[in-house]
Amino acid sequence: MKNKEHFKFSTGVIAYPVFFLLIIWLVFWFEVRFGYNFSKYGVYPQTIKGLRGVLLSPFIHGNIKHIYHNTVPLLVLSSALFYFYRHIAWKVIIFGILLSGLLTWCIGRPSFHIGASGLIYVLVSFTFFKGVFAKHYRLIALSLLVIFLYGSMIWYTLPIEKGISWEGHMAGLITGLLFALVFRREIAKPKKYVWEEENYNEDNDPFLKHFDEDGNFIETVEPEIEEEQLHINYYFKKENSEKDL
Repeated sequence: MKNKEHFKFSTGVIAYPVFFLLIIWLVFWFEVRFGYNFSKYGVYPQTIKGLRGVLLSPFIHGNIKHIYHNTVPLLVLSSALFYFYRHIAWKVIIFGILLSGLLTWCIGRPSFHIGASGLIYVLVSFTFFKGVFAKHYRLIALSLLVIFLYGSMIWYTLPIEKGISWEGHMAGLITGLLFALVFRREIAKPKKYVWEEENYNEDNDPFLKHFDEDGNFIETVEPEIEEEQLHINYYFKKENSEKDL
């Protein structure tokens, strides 16, 4: 695929992430407005009923602080995903929710795991490792930016704070790495110069012909072209000046 097909701005780059966040906020508003608590629909590990949380948990948040902390990184990372990896963006999001949710269901503690943070860790991990594997300067720059903004999140994949689903974060981190490997071919290729091509022959390179074997520049002097001189010969005819008397 050509690079321009990857790095292309469209309305979906912003519209899709905003629509996804709108659903999350509507669910939270519905809970607050009508006094519901959807936490029981989150992932509950090693139970059949808890499997429904694999699909539902990203849309459920405990309080305003929880949903607020997930909103900004989810908007930034998903927008970057649709801009730089538009051909596989939906695959990463949909399968990222499913696989990270299943991993959380397998390794999690017996508690309800809710929130979109698992998906956020999928996006952070995928964006970072994908840029490293691609070796494309734009994608590497994106990876460094992600590390600069969200690198500290790595600590929350460990059980360092009570009440945080570090299992969900760890599951998202692993899922993102797996996707970076699985979708390795679905990336923009770095531009190759002429001398990087397999069929490149330096003997036919017009630029290298200006240098000798030691790398010294060969100065070529164009031969002077002698200008032809135009000679004009004037002939004067002498007329008889005598008049008849």
